[in-house]
Amino acid sequence: MTLNSLLSVLRPLARLKGGGAGASYSETQLLLIGRLAAEALRSRSSIVSLRDVEFKVFSQFGDDGIIQWLTHNLDIPNRTFVEFGVEDYRESNTRFLLMNDNWSGMVIDGSPANVSKIVNAEYFWRYQLIAKAVFIDRENINALLSTSGMEPELGILSVDLDGNDYWIWEAISGVSPIILILEYNSVFGIDRAITVPYDPGFQRNKAHHSNLYWGSSLRALYELCARKGYALVGCNSAGNNAYFVRHNKLNAIVREVPIVSAYVASKFRESRDPAGRLTYLGGADRIAPIRGLPVVNVIENKTETL
Repeated sequence: MTLNSLLSVLRPLARLKGGGAGASYSETQLLLIGRLAAEALRSRSSIVSLRDVEFKVFSQFGDDGIIQWLTHNLDIPNRTFVEFGVEDYRESNTRFLLMNDNWSGMVIDGSPANVSKIVNAEYFWRYQLIAKAVFIDRENINALLSTSGMEPELGILSVDLDGNDYWIWEAISGVSPIILILEYNSVFGIDRAITVPYDPGFQRNKAHHSNLYWGSSLRALYELCARKGYALVGCNSAGNNAYFVRHNKLNAIVREVPIVSAYVASKFRESRDPAGRLTYLGGADRIAPIRGLPVVNVIENKTETL
């Protein structure tokens, strides 16, 4: 039985009493389901791609399963994480790790209202979690990391800023994570190593009305990670998160993969018109609204256009 089929069997068992087709699940029940799926992963020593081990509890897509598989199969002395851009932490890459595996960590979001929700959540006092409301830029990131109180060798660093992701990771020097999760913009394609120009106040919904002009291509992140000593081990099946592991932590199970086989083109349709309404553009059609906008070629260090 695959992980997804296991979840499809278990989820109906976790419905709250009196719930119909749209009933929700309590966090306790979701954690139980996730724990069963995580246990099923322990026997998976050989996979074709990260898609094989995906499942979702609190992550946006199947990243909870990928993270469980990686942490089961890598030597990670410090069970610690830092995650940027978590909004109110209801949907995030590290929350299941916090609550299922009792990891410690720090989360950062630019919205004080979001961080207030995290601090006032019922789970906050139960775990060793730091939550900070700060808008991250290249100038403050290392000082922020130094306030975490954690050892420099983090277990996981997850970067999801919808904007300056490339530039922030490039600037980080105070920590050396074992697992690195970086969001990429698959609308930029696989061939070009490009990112949006650095703007300390970059906000995706203000940079361009289409909601498609943000972040960097997978190849840009791949080139930067190679320079910093990290190997690409795959992407999630949604085509938005890439997984890198520090070279000295690779092993016979967790191995480097070529970028051409790791790359996944996203299919979610989040484009918008100037009035903010969804236009549902898909595939190659998504590049049209942002064609001609500036991007930085990070290999040649020059500005080009989409």
